[in-house]
Amino acid sequence: MDVIIDEELCIGCGTCEEICPAVFHLNEDEGKAEVIDPEACEFVGCCEAAEENCPVEAISLKE
Repeated sequence: MDVIIDEELCIGCGTCEEICPAVFHLNEDEGKAEVIDPEACEFVGCCEAAEENCPVEAISLKE
């Protein structure tokens, strides 16, 4: 599964990292979310929740 973060939309709230820390991390330099392990999505199964709970809809999932 491809996990895509729209950096222009991301506000760096940290919700995705809170829900799915195996996949998402806030970049300290830019303060925005980044994907650290997209393959963990399928293993952990939390990416859908991160996508649904992103307040600015910056996360999209593609198979």
